[in-house]
Amino acid sequence: MELADAMRTVGTCRYYRKDPIPDEVLHQAFDVARFGPQGGNRQPVRWIVVRDHARKQALQDLYLPMWKAYFNGIGDGTVNVGALPKAVRDADYFAEHFADVPAIVVVCAEVDGLHPTDLELDRLSVVGGASIYPTVQNFCLALRDQGVASAVTTLLCHAEPQVRELLEIPDGFLTAAHVTIGYPEKKFPTKLTRSPVEDIVATETFAQPYFATTAGV
Repeated sequence: MELADAMRTVGTCRYYRKDPIPDEVLHQAFDVARFGPQGGNRQPVRWIVVRDHARKQALQDLYLPMWKAYFNGIGDGTVNVGALPKAVRDADYFAEHFADVPAIVVVCAEVDGLHPTDLELDRLSVVGGASIYPTVQNFCLALRDQGVASAVTTLLCHAEPQVRELLEIPDGFLTAAHVTIGYPEKKFPTKLTRSPVEDIVATETFAQPYFATTAGV
């Protein structure tokens, strides 16, 4: 499929068929993903494909309490989210069936292969992710090209010590994301809702819009 079409429809899938994903499909996706940009071409990303149901269930057992705490906060008003109610219900279904997806891909990264340049700033450090998440997005796009859906979650990173023990991840590696993958139960979306270009692109200074007129979504 065309790259632009894949980028516009990759979305986040929370409902999957039980059909297994052929090894050749996974190999093709990983083969494409590895060309994502990264600092110094250090190639810090490593992947673990989890298909064993007991391990997936163990991951769900870690995931579900954290999600439910967040979900209950939405219900009682202590957590404010912009997500539509349907999206929240879909996310709750996803959490309840986390172990039922065909595969969970755990994204690891070698800490020494990252080069965060923002550690001294008085804010959350994010720069190290620049050598990780473009590769993850490449992976999701490569799957979409083959008709496979995905959802990226970082909630389980909070349980990194337990995940490290479960999957025998060596010292020196962190967990950056967990990607559920499988053939979608429903059709891929034809149009995702995103802010228009006019609202998110500025020229020269933050408050000066680059595009003055609406040119479509």
